[in-house]
Amino acid sequence: MRRLAFLFGLALLGACSTTLEDMVPTSTPSAPASGVAGKAPRYGDSNPHDWQGAAPWHYAVHGTDVSKYQTSVDWAQARASGISFAFIKATEGGDRVDDYFHEHWRDAKAAGVPRGAYHFYYFCRPAVEQARWFIRNVPKDPSALPPVLDMEWNPLSPSCKLRPPPETVRTEMSIFLKTIENHYGKKPIIYTSIDFFDDNNLSTFHGYPYWLRSVAGHPSKRYGPHPFTFWQYTGTGIVPGIRGKADINVFNGTQAAWSNWLRQNTR
Repeated sequence: MRRLAFLFGLALLGACSTTLEDMVPTSTPSAPASGVAGKAPRYGDSNPHDWQGAAPWHYAVHGTDVSKYQTSVDWAQARASGISFAFIKATEGGDRVDDYFHEHWRDAKAAGVPRGAYHFYYFCRPAVEQARWFIRNVPKDPSALPPVLDMEWNPLSPSCKLRPPPETVRTEMSIFLKTIENHYGKKPIIYTSIDFFDDNNLSTFHGYPYWLRSVAGHPSKRYGPHPFTFWQYTGTGIVPGIRGKADINVFNGTQAAWSNWLRQNTR
């Protein structure tokens, strides 16, 4: 009986060991070749997606983007949780500045979080007018990340629901991007969503790094082989230091690649 009990105990230990291995994988599933990552922050999410394959937490470098809807942010706490960069809404159209832009811009830098500013494009204003508005309101800070042009449809706008043809959209984008690049001396980044990307044939719009929104699948499944530098993977994340729902992004590369990218794009 004692021998049987001993053998039963060994079997039970083996079963428990297998269960633990299933719960905590000993190897990381494959991530895209261009974005291999080691251990990284893994934030909570109030509406999580069931990621398959190359999940966001397989990427080494995570960041956020904020606007007035996040109100004040405890940037030191966000940084301590693993936030490595932030994109901050600055302007919209040709006459609006985000209510919290100056606070976010100042406090993120004070906490040591690399940050850049973005402009939300408004289809009822000429591109050059919008670029000048952005330049008027966003400081020329050599330590800042490159500026971002946020291109997406805005069907909920109370004043402008225009959807210009793709050729017009791409022309206006070129004007805006070239104007701010000339001023800040940095290649701007294009942020966009799946529908806007497809509607305007942005797969043919080259020469700029892309920040792609894809909250229900890896960008390679939603945008095909189109290259990207940043990926926004959720708008319902939970980040310490940020009230309510948080946008969370990853940099498409290793920690070493991120350090190199920062050296090339900030001073």
